[in-house]
Amino acid sequence: MSLHISAKAGEIAPIILMPGDPLRAKHIADNFLEAAQLVSSTRNVFFYTGIYRGTRLTIGASGMGCPSIGIYSYELYKEYDVKCIIRIGTAGAYTPALKLYDIINVDKAYSESTYAKFACNFDEDNMAHQGIAYDLINKTAAKRLAEGSLKAPVIAGNIHSSDIFYRVDPGTPTIAANNNCNAVEMESFSLFANAKLLNKMAATILTISDIIPTHESISADQRERSLATMMELALESAVEINKTL
Repeated sequence: MSLHISAKAGEIAPIILMPGDPLRAKHIADNFLEAAQLVSSTRNVFFYTGIYRGTRLTIGASGMGCPSIGIYSYELYKEYDVKCIIRIGTAGAYTPALKLYDIINVDKAYSESTYAKFACNFDEDNMAHQGIAYDLINKTAAKRLAEGSLKAPVIAGNIHSSDIFYRVDPGTPTIAANNNCNAVEMESFSLFANAKLLNKMAATILTISDIIPTHESISADQRERSLATMMELALESAVEINKTL
């Protein structure tokens, strides 16, 4: 057990897929895992462990923002010896060049957050994915595209991890504009920082759910159905990552 996760030793798998929403974690476990068991529900943040195509995986929620995923990912890496965390979530596009349902495999997360500086003593304003998970996601995506399981190539690129959801100025923040960040979310920066600090693997796969300049968005009902493509990519990638452990 850790301070915020009540799973017992051995109940958390070496690879975790981490959506933000606890109910999305439940949805993935119910629909994609065999023999899924709820191993932690502290603060109603659900963690399930089960089997996907012979690979033992845990699905657990991160909550919203750098501080929340910072707590959960640190405890998972440090207290449960998790080897790899793949964040799966949604993002808003800063440009109409991106379309609803596009999928991004995150290279670097840029942020104004002070998380990395004060939690990890890292002064950079960006954190890169850690380990080989990013490359294996790209390879898995290319294979699924060739097979027809993906309708469009996965986009590899930079994103902005923001501590702010509601902004007085709706324009693209300077840090995003200066670093080719075409989309924004709220968690990857601290996940990557913790993985770098603790020498672990970390990756992020995002589905575009909003186009900020045009106000296009996916409804709540559409999100549940449309995110299946991203979930399946993450699950298939986890199978490949598990072969390297």
